[in-house]
Amino acid sequence: MSSDLLINFRPYETRVALLENGTLVEFQLERGAKGSGLLGNIYQGRVIRVLPGLQAAFVDLGLEKAAFLYVDDISSGEEEFSRLLGQAVGEDDGLDDDPEGLAPDDLNLDEPLKIPERETPKVPIESLLTEGQEIMVQVSKEPIGQKGARVTTHISLPGRRLVFMSMIGHLGVSRRIEDENERKRLRDILDSIRGDHGFIARTAAEGATDFEIQAEASFLIQLWRKIQDEADKSKAPTLIHAELDATLKAVRDIFTDQVERLILDDPGQFAKVKKFLDSFAPAQAPALTLYEGQEPLFSAYDVEADLARALNRKVWLKSGGYVVIDSTEALTVIDVNTGRYVGRCNFEETTLKTNLEAVREIAYQLRLRNIGGLIVIDFIDMKKTVNRERVFTALKEFLKRDKGKTKVLPMSELGLIEMTRKRTRENIDRLLREPCFYCQGQGYLLSRVSVFHQAFREMEIAACDYPGQPLTLMVHPFIRDLILYEGRPALEDLEKRLSRPIAIKADESLHLEAHVIEPGVLAKDAG
Repeated sequence: MSSDLLINFRPYETRVALLENGTLVEFQLERGAKGSGLLGNIYQGRVIRVLPGLQAAFVDLGLEKAAFLYVDDISSGEEEFSRLLGQAVGEDDGLDDDPEGLAPDDLNLDEPLKIPERETPKVPIESLLTEGQEIMVQVSKEPIGQKGARVTTHISLPGRRLVFMSMIGHLGVSRRIEDENERKRLRDILDSIRGDHGFIARTAAEGATDFEIQAEASFLIQLWRKIQDEADKSKAPTLIHAELDATLKAVRDIFTDQVERLILDDPGQFAKVKKFLDSFAPAQAPALTLYEGQEPLFSAYDVEADLARALNRKVWLKSGGYVVIDSTEALTVIDVNTGRYVGRCNFEETTLKTNLEAVREIAYQLRLRNIGGLIVIDFIDMKKTVNRERVFTALKEFLKRDKGKTKVLPMSELGLIEMTRKRTRENIDRLLREPCFYCQGQGYLLSRVSVFHQAFREMEIAACDYPGQPLTLMVHPFIRDLILYEGRPALEDLEKRLSRPIAIKADESLHLEAHVIEPGVLAKDAG
């Protein structure tokens, strides 16, 4: 499978696209607006509120919204290492390649008031923090929607091959490195240099020389000491250490040996990336390419078309079936339908084929759109248990390609699959769109017939305030046309019951659902 990493740079935004066999599978966007690109940043923050009932605190980082700090993100030690990595102390296998995954992902703290029930922490947060206290924290989850960032005191510094863990003196190796001899070699190298700190060897560490591993470890240790010195001198709230910009972060985290080409369209960014690769990954420097075509980079590789499709609510399948994706504040609902596909045999086989085709598309869309949190998939109902198990197994298999951590429950008798996917950034929909200023994100407006009937009911109430006076109803032009044509009998009936003339006037500045009632006839020809 061929893979290309495209980076489209402009002074006002950086867009990153990962293509597999020419198809967009991952997209990242960073713009200069305040509050974007915070993931991994380290701050000297100030505790502004401690919430014993939630075992959490709000921390001022100097941003628009306060950050959220849960008690589990404060404690440390061997038990904490075990909890974070989901394994027994002392085991090195099974670690995740993603440094962002070091934060607990068994909680959905996007909405603090909906924290699931859990065991009472051994040390209550009110014994650890006080209001006004200064504390060094790292952003583990970007602000999403109306919620502030989530932070942790478990500072980790991701490098290209290693992740440095400041507070946990343990070692780990990415589970994607399968060769046992290589795993042992990496553990031995890290064991000789770790000191009081911990390291995780990332997938990119596989095959790296001892010198390269040691050099990067030394660099990360020195960086940590510099951050500590900066924290001692700084007064909260302030930024102590900023993560790499979008370009270098993509090169560090996505540009692995499996990516054949790294294509940039800006000479300045090209020179910066070349310098980075010469220092940290010289073997991959030949894969770096400067795009100089006349057509914009993303258009030349059809990324713009893929992005446009990723914003569609309905996604068509090749067979003629389709998938509908709807997101709410709390969860994402995905509905599978047969659509135009009628099959050739019986209904059960038609349903199974549609569901299996939908599984591939759903796994792809979750990754592309970066959909996270709770996800409920409503597959077409199948009677046979073996078919439900086939769909469930297929979904888990396709999700293995996704870097985002997922947990999938078996399909219910109603054809529902519940799953979660780790969310650290805004999904593509929230990145590129905003709620409709008309419907405020509801997706629906009152029907035009409902609007004019509502206006007539309110005119009956207003008539009491203006006894004997003619009335003028100002509405959107669409509503005016409806009243004067289809609604003419209703208008005549209202004039008869109120015993007065009513003028209907159009005002393009009015919301489709809005109307204004005033005494007097404002335009002789309005009705």
